[in-house]
Amino acid sequence: MRTDSSPGNLPAREHLPATDAGTPVLDVVIPVYNEEKDLQPCVLRLHEHLKRTFPYAFRITVADNASTDTTPQVAARLAARLPEVVSCRLEQKGRGRALRTVWSASDAPVLAYMDVDLSTDLNALLPLVAPLISGHSDLAIGSRLARSSRVVRGAKREFISRSYNLILRGSLQARFSDAQCGFKAIRRDVAQVLLPLVEDSGWFFDTEMLVLAERAGLRIHEVPVDWVDDPDSTVHIVRTATDDLKGVWRVGRALAGGSLSLDRLARPFGDDPRDRELTDVPKGLARQLVGFCVVGGLSTLFYLLLYSGFRSFSGSQVANALALLVSAVANTAANRRLTFGVRGRGGAVRHQAQGLVVFGIGLVLTSGSLAALNAATNDPAHSTELAVLIAANLAATVLRFLLFRAWVFPDRRDEPSAPAPSPVVASHHPGGHAAHPAAPHPMPVRHGGAAHQPLPQRPTAPAAPASSSPAPASYDSTSYDTNAYDTASFRAGDAADRTWGDSTMQMQAVRPHDHDPRNAR
Repeated sequence: MRTDSSPGNLPAREHLPATDAGTPVLDVVIPVYNEEKDLQPCVLRLHEHLKRTFPYAFRITVADNASTDTTPQVAARLAARLPEVVSCRLEQKGRGRALRTVWSASDAPVLAYMDVDLSTDLNALLPLVAPLISGHSDLAIGSRLARSSRVVRGAKREFISRSYNLILRGSLQARFSDAQCGFKAIRRDVAQVLLPLVEDSGWFFDTEMLVLAERAGLRIHEVPVDWVDDPDSTVHIVRTATDDLKGVWRVGRALAGGSLSLDRLARPFGDDPRDRELTDVPKGLARQLVGFCVVGGLSTLFYLLLYSGFRSFSGSQVANALALLVSAVANTAANRRLTFGVRGRGGAVRHQAQGLVVFGIGLVLTSGSLAALNAATNDPAHSTELAVLIAANLAATVLRFLLFRAWVFPDRRDEPSAPAPSPVVASHHPGGHAAHPAAPHPMPVRHGGAAHQPLPQRPTAPAAPASSSPAPASYDSTSYDTNAYDTASFRAGDAADRTWGDSTMQMQAVRPHDHDPRNAR
């Protein structure tokens, strides 16, 4: 139930059908920082695995985080050699910054990332993305802590990983098992709405993304993985752990204060096939009734305690009015947040004012009941007063729920609204051809009754990358194809204008003012 925020922007999940088309289904991002040694073996191994096992068209994007060694040259050579590989460069470090930049610009319907060390067995890649392609889930993560996972790593990293996940469960009520495994995937339609809410640009990026997705009710699929620790990892454990704890505190404070607009991530009612079997039932009525009953029971106890306290030094009418006023304010605030799902401060004053009107109706019912009791009995017992008030409150509760649902917190999801402009996503192709700005998006998102366009299968004979100039002499022409490539520099905002299309790109950070000082790869 949403009142003062925009309705959910996410369409119902559907299986994306597979037919011949030119857009990749999967875009695997490999964020790197000074990985000149490991980058080439990683990309070649991943490329060979996808060519052999993945049934759809794919793309591998190397996201360079301001490397100072020859990593950009290695990435460029790989992009020139392999049609399915592209590279981009950011001038600021941060894994989260790299993922946000590439995922925001990608045209593939399924987006994934993995660490360059390939610690996770690649046989888990297809099970990772299959639930996203089928429409079953919104996000997918690899889990090293599942019962069937097989993990080889030292006691130190094992302790840190399990402790971190316990902290997430205790502080943020996270229910996913492994937040730090560098093996995750997300649907592009979900990423377009979720990524703007994620603030971190470093290692806490994916944890924050998962927490917000889970709190919004999105479905997260977990895949047990086989994982072997990389002994040469350059991650600074203490610094990363400290920054992660700061991120946990920041996100927890934002969630507690209701400052995050998670309503925009909600799926429409009926996404679950079981929902479609319900007929002639208002949307969300069952959940709202349960929440309202729980809040009402607690409010009644609170009201009776207040009445008993006020009755010790005032008359029954004054005690009833004071107790009902205080409990009504608390009841409205609790129902606003828990029963009808309204978060944030917008409209809170108006809701409380309307709640006081409802309180006035309840006051008339309860005060009238007390007046009738006093007219019938000169000195009624305290227990009799409480019994009459409980009966009157039951009648007032039914009326309060109807007024809350129809007037104070009405369901605005079905009201017509102006269609939101569809996001423009840049498509970058290995051949260096930029998508025309006026061309329709190759994979439109289904919204309402419109369906996805078919998912492309991997072509059996991919074309060689386009040549425009001879390869630089510094490259090893004996080991790589001599197909040339262009390196185009552009700002991240250019992606929305579809002004870039080369296989190797120069990217500015999405948030230039947000500098990440950590020396992480």
